[in-house]
Amino acid sequence: MNKYIKLALIAGAALVGVATSSFAEERIIMISHGLADDPYWNIVKNGGENAAKQMGVKFDYVAPETFDMVRMSQLITSAVNQKPDGIIVTIPDADALKDAIKSATASGIPVISVNSGVGVAKSFGTLIHIGQDEYPAGKRVGEKLKEMGQKKAICINHEVGNTALDDRCRGVSDGFGGPVAVLPTTNDYQEVKSKVTAALASDPQIDTIVALSAGQAGEPAVDAAQSTGNTKVKVVSFDLSPGFLQDIIDGKAVFAAEAQPYLQSYLGVVFLTNYIRSGLLPANSLIESGPNFITAKEAPKVLELSKKSIR
Repeated sequence: MNKYIKLALIAGAALVGVATSSFAEERIIMISHGLADDPYWNIVKNGGENAAKQMGVKFDYVAPETFDMVRMSQLITSAVNQKPDGIIVTIPDADALKDAIKSATASGIPVISVNSGVGVAKSFGTLIHIGQDEYPAGKRVGEKLKEMGQKKAICINHEVGNTALDDRCRGVSDGFGGPVAVLPTTNDYQEVKSKVTAALASDPQIDTIVALSAGQAGEPAVDAAQSTGNTKVKVVSFDLSPGFLQDIIDGKAVFAAEAQPYLQSYLGVVFLTNYIRSGLLPANSLIESGPNFITAKEAPKVLELSKKSIR
């Protein structure tokens, strides 16, 4: 090898090392409302971690053990006190989290919101929101069901108090046009199955079940529908899980509306890092990650990625 080329390569490698080390202490903290046993949030965490490795920053992911807005607010305040270079938050309850998020943005820490809170994020001072606008997404699901000829639905809310889920059900109702009853539950598999089974038994005219989370409500809803033996009942869900994707492949469910949660945290880390380093940021106030409809045609390929916590 020409000695000058060799010296240039060595010098270039040294410069890369210096550039990388200069960013080594950058730290981004993400605070979400997601539960550890929900596969959706494993995807979110994975997206942020992968982006952090690629960008050369530190990434910490924290969340309350239950759907607890008081605890989430405390976690945001704790993150602010640690003075990270950037913060990513979800906003499932604007009233409960407003003060904590505003304190973060007022402190000068750049904040990006993802997943929930599209309607309030800008007013809280966040730089950008990455996710799907839940009401229009719900409306598209409702319209799709109406096109299928469905007449009467239940919408399972497994996380009462999460305004994003309220928006989903409201959108489904407006797009569907027919009766849509909200069925409040917890995220307990047996409770969801039991309540859905009871709802179907009490009203034989129900022909549609809409779950707001594939793993938390979609899978037990399929189980409940199958146990009745009523083949006219169609099950659909927001979000993905390996089990629900398999149900779509097996013909036990019709479709899933994917919000692409991997992209939410992945892009959050990428955008924050570029903003911290160079002041670069897309001009859009909202980067829409969904909805993306997954049917039996797409499900096999998506299932393989779902097992890797990417889809």
